[in-house]
Amino acid sequence: MDLMHEAREELKRADHLLYVSLKYTRTVDVIKSLIERLLNALNIAIDCLLQRAKEKRRIKEMPDNNGLKCELAKKTYKDEKISDMIGFALMLRKISRADYKRSNEFRRHVTMTAITDGGIVNITLDVIKEYYDRTTDYIDYVDNLLNPKKE
Repeated sequence: MDLMHEAREELKRADHLLYVSLKYTRTVDVIKSLIERLLNALNIAIDCLLQRAKEKRRIKEMPDNNGLKCELAKKTYKDEKISDMIGFALMLRKISRADYKRSNEFRRHVTMTAITDGGIVNITLDVIKEYYDRTTDYIDYVDNLLNPKKE
């Protein structure tokens, strides 16, 4: 429960970056920070999944490496939405580590162009909003999976 609360806190910080900081500054640095927050929230959600699997004795131990955690979570949870979430987290990690270029800073169409091994990724305000929404959906899904609501 504490880890899911921590993931929600990361989403709150990302929300602030998206709706307040980006509104007033419109820089690639804010977009980069936002990607880091989304990635942190997803990594925490993956940790929650693995922690639950460890408690249920489905896995013996949790690896320290994020890449290994992602692979183990994919194997442990044969769920399409979990696989999508892990793929999305790995994509964000590639974007975060990639070299990038700035364009149209301080304007509505501020763009971060990340050069990854998979190609060029242009991240605009609309794209980062979509990433935020996807991350929120994934966090909600993991929260409901680990803590089902009784109706």
